[in-house]
Amino acid sequence: MSNQLQKAHLETETGDRIECMFNPTKFQFKMSNRWDSDKTPGRAAPKLRFAGGEGGAFSLSLVFDTTDTGKAVTDYTSKLLKLLEIDTSLPGYDEAKTNGRPPWVRFHWGTHLHTFKAVVNSVDVTFTYFSNEGLPLRASVDLSLSQFEPEANWGPQNPTSGTLVPERSHQVQVGETLDRIAARYYADATKWRDIAAANAILDPLDLQPGRMLTIPKLKGV
Repeated sequence: MSNQLQKAHLETETGDRIECMFNPTKFQFKMSNRWDSDKTPGRAAPKLRFAGGEGGAFSLSLVFDTTDTGKAVTDYTSKLLKLLEIDTSLPGYDEAKTNGRPPWVRFHWGTHLHTFKAVVNSVDVTFTYFSNEGLPLRASVDLSLSQFEPEANWGPQNPTSGTLVPERSHQVQVGETLDRIAARYYADATKWRDIAAANAILDPLDLQPGRMLTIPKLKGV
């Protein structure tokens, strides 16, 4: 096990990477089921009926500090607030249908903690330190996120860490290409388009080292 510090980051649907200046001070994860009850007169307790699973959710707390550079800390917090805005560049957007939405994100920390795709519900920013001119230099940020896609697309919990991991994920290494990654997981380099589609990659030549990719499960693979 490496003792080297690994920085956490958020990966957006459009392929952007939002680095955490400091690793989270808190990460909280939640999953739940919904049960309906049949209330029967004369019975002490109702009989419960399973009504389906609820989507997962997680929250994390981050700190940003720019006192060493003197630049506004809003350069960092604005990137998180932007995750609440509608992105018209996302696949399927149609202005006539008014179906715009913000992008989903995934949170990654080292090799063990990778969340499902999630949408940002809220971003709570508190500025805690300012320059003499009133420029915000330090901020604490609380993010709340909810699961974007069905749980069936994700594997079980990691039994050694207790954290959720995708069914399959891959961190891009220096010199790797999508066709090589496809050949590794599918034994078929021509399947690179499936990986590109699953990760909203528009330019397969612009594959940055360190990016986490979802490796979709294909029929018969």
